[in-house]
Amino acid sequence: MKVAFKMKLKPGFREEYKRRHDEIWPELSTLLRASGVSDYTIFLDEETDDLFAVQKNSGSGSQDLGDNEIVKKWWAYMADIMETNSDNSPKSVTLKTVFHLD
Repeated sequence: MKVAFKMKLKPGFREEYKRRHDEIWPELSTLLRASGVSDYTIFLDEETDDLFAVQKNSGSGSQDLGDNEIVKKWWAYMADIMETNSDNSPKSVTLKTVFHLD
């Protein structure tokens, strides 16, 4: 299954967001893969600072990742540069598929 969602970057943090993801923690990458997440890409709309993410998910574990301490630490690490909820999770909106071509 493919999942797409959007998030919001705070103004002025494009380079910092990219830098942090270029240096993603190995334990977070391992956790995502072990949970069935693959082919994970995040796009930036430079006009709006909206982030658009697409990932393949072959497992059911990714839905429970918010309970994981590594994920909670990552959210706290990213909270200063993204719009977040009170628990530091990124504010996100699930996107609906309207077209797909293999």
